[in-house]
Amino acid sequence: MAEAIAILALLFVAFVALGVFVTVKAVKAAKRGVDRTITQARRTVEDTTLRAKTYGTGGVTAELAQLRLSLRTSMRATQDALEAGAAEDASLQESLQLFRRLSAHGHELDADLKRLERDPDRAGVAAQLEELRERTQRIIHSAESLRWAARDRARKFADDDLASLNAQIDVEAGALRHWTVSEQEGLSWPTEPAGTAPDPAVSATRSAEEPDAGRGASGPDEPRAITAKDPRQQPFYSWQKSTRPETTN
Repeated sequence: MAEAIAILALLFVAFVALGVFVTVKAVKAAKRGVDRTITQARRTVEDTTLRAKTYGTGGVTAELAQLRLSLRTSMRATQDALEAGAAEDASLQESLQLFRRLSAHGHELDADLKRLERDPDRAGVAAQLEELRERTQRIIHSAESLRWAARDRARKFADDDLASLNAQIDVEAGALRHWTVSEQEGLSWPTEPAGTAPDPAVSATRSAEEPDAGRGASGPDEPRAITAKDPRQQPFYSWQKSTRPETTN
Protein backbone atom coordinates (compact mmCIF):
# COMPACT_ATOMS: atom_id res chain seq x y z
CA MET A 1 0.00 0.00 0.00
CA ALA A 2 2.82 2.42 0.86
CA GLU A 3 4.47 1.78 -2.51
CA ALA A 4 1.21 2.50 -4.35
CA ILE A 5 0.79 5.76 -2.42
CA ALA A 6 4.37 6.74 -3.25
CA ILE A 7 3.82 6.01 -6.95
CA LEU A 8 0.61 8.07 -6.96
CA ALA A 9 2.39 10.91 -5.19
CA LEU A 10 5.19 10.86 -7.76
CA LEU A 11 2.68 10.87 -10.61
CA PHE A 12 0.86 13.80 -9.02
CA VAL A 13 4.08 15.77 -8.62
CA ALA A 14 5.05 14.97 -12.24
CA PHE A 15 1.69 16.16 -13.55
CA VAL A 16 1.92 19.34 -11.47
CA ALA A 17 5.44 20.04 -12.73
CA LEU A 18 4.35 19.39 -16.30
CA GLY A 19 1.39 21.73 -15.87
CA VAL A 20 3.62 24.46 -14.44
CA PHE A 21 6.10 24.03 -17.31
CA VAL A 22 3.37 24.25 -19.95
CA THR A 23 1.85 27.27 -18.24
CA VAL A 24 5.19 29.09 -18.10
CA LYS A 25 5.85 28.34 -21.78
CA ALA A 26 2.40 29.58 -22.73
CA VAL A 27 2.84 32.77 -20.69
CA LYS A 28 6.25 33.44 -22.28
CA ALA A 29 4.85 32.83 -25.76
CA ALA A 30 1.94 35.16 -25.06
CA LYS A 31 4.33 37.77 -23.67
CA ARG A 32 6.49 37.53 -26.79
CA GLY A 33 3.41 37.89 -28.95
CA VAL A 34 2.29 40.97 -27.01
CA ASP A 35 5.77 42.50 -27.16
CA ARG A 36 5.94 41.82 -30.90
CA THR A 37 2.55 43.45 -31.41
CA ILE A 38 3.53 46.48 -29.34
CA THR A 39 6.81 46.82 -31.24
CA GLN A 40 5.08 46.62 -34.60
CA ALA A 41 2.47 49.15 -33.50
CA ARG A 42 5.14 51.53 -32.22
CA ARG A 43 7.12 51.09 -35.44
CA THR A 44 4.03 51.82 -37.54
CA VAL A 45 3.28 54.95 -35.54
CA GLU A 46 6.86 56.20 -35.90
CA ASP A 47 6.91 55.54 -39.64
CA THR A 48 3.61 57.33 -40.07
CA THR A 49 4.92 60.29 -38.06
CA LEU A 50 8.07 60.45 -40.16
CA ARG A 51 6.06 60.39 -43.39
CA ALA A 52 3.88 63.18 -42.06
CA LYS A 53 6.95 65.27 -41.23
CA THR A 54 8.39 64.58 -44.68
CA TYR A 55 5.27 65.76 -46.51
CA GLY A 56 3.97 68.31 -44.01
CA THR A 57 6.99 70.35 -43.04
CA GLY A 58 10.04 71.53 -44.89
CA GLY A 59 13.58 72.47 -44.15
CA VAL A 60 15.88 70.60 -41.79
CA THR A 61 13.09 68.68 -40.05
CA ALA A 62 11.81 67.19 -43.29
CA GLU A 63 15.37 66.25 -44.34
CA LEU A 64 16.05 64.48 -41.05
CA ALA A 65 12.73 62.66 -41.24
CA GLN A 66 13.48 61.50 -44.78
CA LEU A 67 16.88 60.17 -43.71
CA ARG A 68 15.38 58.27 -40.79
CA LEU A 69 12.60 56.82 -42.94
CA SER A 70 15.00 55.64 -45.65
CA LEU A 71 17.34 54.11 -43.08
CA ARG A 72 14.59 52.26 -41.21
CA THR A 73 12.96 50.95 -44.40
CA SER A 74 16.21 49.58 -45.84
CA MET A 75 17.37 47.99 -42.58
CA ARG A 76 14.00 46.35 -41.97
CA ALA A 77 13.83 44.90 -45.48
CA THR A 78 17.37 43.50 -45.20
CA GLN A 79 16.65 41.97 -41.81
CA ASP A 80 13.50 40.24 -43.07
CA ALA A 81 15.29 38.89 -46.17
CA LEU A 82 18.29 37.53 -44.24
CA GLU A 83 16.24 35.95 -41.46
CA ALA A 84 13.92 34.26 -43.96
CA GLY A 85 16.87 32.98 -46.03
CA ALA A 86 18.92 31.82 -43.03
CA ALA A 87 16.11 29.47 -42.04
CA GLU A 88 16.69 27.49 -45.28
CA ASP A 89 20.33 28.31 -46.11
CA ALA A 90 22.83 27.89 -43.28
CA SER A 91 25.51 29.79 -45.20
CA LEU A 92 23.58 33.02 -44.61
CA GLN A 93 24.31 32.89 -40.88
CA GLU A 94 27.57 34.77 -41.39
CA SER A 95 25.75 37.41 -43.45
CA LEU A 96 23.20 37.69 -40.65
CA GLN A 97 26.01 38.27 -38.13
CA LEU A 98 27.45 41.02 -40.33
CA PHE A 99 24.03 42.62 -40.58
CA ARG A 100 23.68 42.63 -36.81
CA ARG A 101 26.94 44.54 -36.55
CA LEU A 102 25.70 46.94 -39.24
CA SER A 103 22.39 47.23 -37.41
CA ALA A 104 24.19 48.57 -34.35
CA HIS A 105 25.54 51.45 -36.46
CA GLY A 106 22.08 51.94 -37.92
CA HIS A 107 20.46 52.23 -34.49
CA GLU A 108 23.13 54.69 -33.42
CA LEU A 109 22.54 56.84 -36.50
CA ASP A 110 18.77 56.70 -36.03
CA ALA A 111 19.18 57.87 -32.44
CA ASP A 112 21.40 60.76 -33.57
CA LEU A 113 18.88 61.82 -36.22
CA LYS A 114 16.03 61.60 -33.71
CA ARG A 115 17.99 63.75 -31.26
CA LEU A 116 18.76 66.34 -33.93
CA GLU A 117 15.04 66.65 -34.75
CA ARG A 118 14.52 68.19 -31.29
CA ASP A 119 17.63 70.35 -31.44
CA PRO A 120 16.66 74.05 -31.53
CA ASP A 121 19.88 75.07 -33.27
CA ARG A 122 18.69 74.64 -36.86
CA ALA A 123 21.76 76.28 -38.32
CA GLY A 124 24.09 73.84 -36.60
CA VAL A 125 21.92 70.89 -37.65
CA ALA A 126 21.87 72.11 -41.24
CA ALA A 127 25.66 72.22 -41.22
CA GLN A 128 25.73 68.54 -40.26
CA LEU A 129 23.25 67.40 -42.93
CA GLU A 130 25.88 66.59 -45.56
CA GLU A 131 27.80 64.33 -43.18
CA LEU A 132 24.55 62.71 -42.03
CA ARG A 133 23.49 62.01 -45.62
CA GLU A 134 26.82 60.37 -46.41
CA ARG A 135 26.68 58.27 -43.26
CA THR A 136 23.13 57.19 -43.99
CA GLN A 137 23.92 56.27 -47.58
CA ARG A 138 26.89 54.14 -46.52
CA ILE A 139 24.76 52.12 -44.13
CA ILE A 140 21.91 51.79 -46.64
CA HIS A 141 24.34 50.69 -49.38
CA SER A 142 25.82 47.98 -47.15
CA ALA A 143 22.36 46.75 -46.15
CA GLU A 144 21.19 46.63 -49.76
CA SER A 145 24.33 44.73 -50.80
CA LEU A 146 23.59 42.00 -48.25
CA ARG A 147 19.90 41.91 -49.19
CA TRP A 148 20.40 41.64 -52.95
CA ALA A 149 23.21 39.09 -52.57
CA ALA A 150 20.90 36.89 -50.46
CA ARG A 151 18.11 37.25 -53.03
CA ASP A 152 20.41 36.44 -55.95
CA ARG A 153 21.68 33.36 -54.12
CA ALA A 154 18.14 32.13 -53.46
CA ARG A 155 17.15 32.79 -57.09
CA LYS A 156 20.22 30.90 -58.36
CA PHE A 157 19.36 27.87 -56.24
CA ALA A 158 15.77 28.03 -57.43
CA ASP A 159 16.85 28.18 -61.10
CA ASP A 160 19.21 25.20 -60.67
CA ASP A 161 16.52 23.18 -58.93
CA LEU A 162 14.01 24.05 -61.66
CA ALA A 163 16.44 23.01 -64.42
CA SER A 164 17.10 19.67 -62.70
CA LEU A 165 13.37 19.15 -62.21
CA ASN A 166 12.66 19.88 -65.89
CA ALA A 167 15.28 17.33 -66.96
CA GLN A 168 13.78 14.67 -64.68
CA ILE A 169 10.28 15.43 -65.98
CA ASP A 170 11.46 15.10 -69.60
CA VAL A 171 12.98 11.70 -68.84
CA GLU A 172 9.82 10.55 -67.06
CA ALA A 173 7.60 11.81 -69.89
CA GLY A 174 9.68 9.87 -72.41
CA ALA A 175 9.40 6.75 -70.28
CA LEU A 176 5.62 7.14 -70.07
CA ARG A 177 5.42 7.36 -73.90
CA HIS A 178 7.42 4.18 -74.47
CA TRP A 179 4.86 2.84 -76.98
CA THR A 180 5.72 5.54 -79.53
CA VAL A 181 9.28 4.24 -79.80
CA SER A 182 8.00 0.67 -80.20
CA GLU A 183 5.61 1.69 -82.97
CA GLN A 184 8.32 3.50 -84.89
CA GLU A 185 10.60 0.50 -84.66
CA GLY A 186 7.79 -1.84 -85.81
CA LEU A 187 6.92 0.29 -88.85
CA SER A 188 10.49 0.55 -90.16
CA TRP A 189 11.57 -1.99 -92.85
CA PRO A 190 14.99 -3.54 -92.59
CA THR A 191 17.14 -2.39 -95.50
CA GLU A 192 20.41 -3.73 -96.70
CA PRO A 193 23.36 -1.39 -96.69
CA ALA A 194 23.85 0.50 -99.94
CA GLY A 195 27.32 -0.85 -100.66
CA THR A 196 26.63 -4.54 -99.84
CA ALA A 197 27.03 -6.96 -102.78
CA PRO A 198 24.63 -9.91 -103.11
CA ASP A 199 25.83 -13.30 -101.97
CA PRO A 200 26.90 -15.43 -105.02
CA ALA A 201 25.58 -18.65 -103.47
CA VAL A 202 22.17 -17.12 -102.83
CA SER A 203 22.00 -15.70 -106.38
CA ALA A 204 22.89 -19.09 -107.91
CA THR A 205 20.26 -20.85 -105.83
CA ARG A 206 17.59 -18.35 -106.87
CA SER A 207 18.49 -18.63 -110.60
CA ALA A 208 18.37 -22.44 -110.37
CA GLU A 209 14.97 -22.50 -108.67
CA GLU A 210 13.16 -19.97 -110.87
CA PRO A 211 13.14 -22.07 -114.16
CA ASP A 212 11.99 -25.16 -112.27
CA ALA A 213 9.12 -23.24 -110.77
CA GLY A 214 8.09 -21.98 -114.24
CA ARG A 215 8.18 -25.44 -115.89
CA GLY A 216 5.97 -27.09 -113.29
CA ALA A 217 5.50 -30.87 -113.49
CA SER A 218 6.63 -31.27 -117.15
CA GLY A 219 10.17 -32.19 -118.05
CA PRO A 220 12.82 -29.63 -118.57
CA ASP A 221 12.91 -30.04 -122.42
CA GLU A 222 9.31 -31.18 -123.10
CA PRO A 223 7.12 -28.61 -124.92
CA ARG A 224 3.76 -27.80 -123.43
CA ALA A 225 0.68 -29.31 -125.13
CA ILE A 226 -1.68 -26.81 -126.74
CA THR A 227 -5.30 -27.82 -126.20
CA ALA A 228 -8.38 -26.20 -127.69
CA LYS A 229 -10.80 -24.44 -125.36
CA ASP A 230 -14.17 -26.05 -124.82
CA PRO A 231 -16.87 -23.69 -126.12
CA ARG A 232 -19.24 -24.93 -123.42
CA GLN A 233 -16.90 -23.70 -120.71
CA GLN A 234 -16.54 -20.22 -122.22
CA PRO A 235 -18.40 -17.42 -120.43
CA PHE A 236 -21.52 -16.18 -122.12
CA TYR A 237 -22.27 -12.48 -122.38
CA SER A 238 -25.64 -10.93 -123.09
CA TRP A 239 -24.46 -9.06 -126.21
CA GLN A 240 -23.24 -12.24 -127.95
CA LYS A 241 -25.42 -14.01 -130.46
CA SER A 242 -26.28 -17.61 -129.82
CA THR A 243 -24.68 -20.15 -132.13
CA ARG A 244 -27.14 -21.65 -134.58
CA PRO A 245 -27.15 -25.44 -134.70
CA GLU A 246 -25.86 -27.02 -137.89
CA THR A 247 -28.51 -28.56 -140.12
CA THR A 248 -27.94 -31.76 -141.93
CA ASN A 249 -29.38 -32.20 -145.41
